[in-house]
Amino acid sequence: MVQNDFWLTSGWHLLDHNNDGHLVPTEDFMRAYFYRPEVAPIEESCEAEIELHKRLVDKPFDSVDKKELNLIRDKDVIFNYEVILKFRDFLSKYPTLDSAYLAIARGQAVDFPPLFVDQMVQIILRNILNQSPYALQVRASEIFFRTQVVTIAEDEIMVADEATVELQAEKKSTKANDPKKLEVDIDILRESSADNYWGRSDKFDTSIDLAYTKPGLDALARVIEKWVHHFLSIEVSIKPMQKIEDEKWSWHLGLDSDSNNILNDLYNGLDVTDERLKQILCLFQLDAEDGFVQEMYGKPVYVGLAMNDSSKIKFKPQNILTNLPLLDNS
Repeated sequence: MVQNDFWLTSGWHLLDHNNDGHLVPTEDFMRAYFYRPEVAPIEESCEAEIELHKRLVDKPFDSVDKKELNLIRDKDVIFNYEVILKFRDFLSKYPTLDSAYLAIARGQAVDFPPLFVDQMVQIILRNILNQSPYALQVRASEIFFRTQVVTIAEDEIMVADEATVELQAEKKSTKANDPKKLEVDIDILRESSADNYWGRSDKFDTSIDLAYTKPGLDALARVIEKWVHHFLSIEVSIKPMQKIEDEKWSWHLGLDSDSNNILNDLYNGLDVTDERLKQILCLFQLDAEDGFVQEMYGKPVYVGLAMNDSSKIKFKPQNILTNLPLLDNS
């Protein structure tokens, strides 16, 4: 059986693995950042910029001091180098990309843009899903690191990549007579068409249905299980549910800020408007046989996912790692 490859531009293929299967940054991985157009020299580049780029391409982990950067004429290029170097230096403090991300999830401050953290999430998911990649699970995992636009119709909860939707809308708006009636077409990934994903995985141009009982929702649950096991080394079982009916409701968490706030209000017995309740797209029951504090033994954790008031999902994958009632939360 030929294994499908995916996310070829993620950088995963440039990383090494340690004995635990976690990802170790390499010179090739870091070198790819210095080939990015934001710092790659152009015809107008000054000599100092060209020399620095040449050195970092040759030795991507070479130290660079502020004086060297200030010799570059283009201030935008200096800024771009500073961002990449801050990311590189942060990774260098940790043995693996995984441990670096977990530190961020647990509150370690960073001085580089969130985009780099999203890239870390994608690469780690690429590794987690490598052994048995199922197209629906891979597509569902895009929610972890790319903002999704939600469309609700009848019994479907369709989510599509925000950047792709906006790009298609922009292209069509130049041809549309009435921009207000503009619609974009995103292919829906279903079980019957799931294999269509592999040849276009880097385009992020498919949508998935997260409605209750739909395969897309089950795929998301399986990815969350794998994410938890990878980082926390505990086995959890996650099953979709429609509503929480538990007089002994003891623990919950939201996978985004909106679901977290709504679940908090429900747990505390506050009135929650129908409008806010409709923001909840998915509910899950998470169970673990071990690994939880004693008072949570045998009790479920309720997990929510919501869209914001702009009908977008801004998933926070760190929430599931830091807000569980873990026995050892060190």
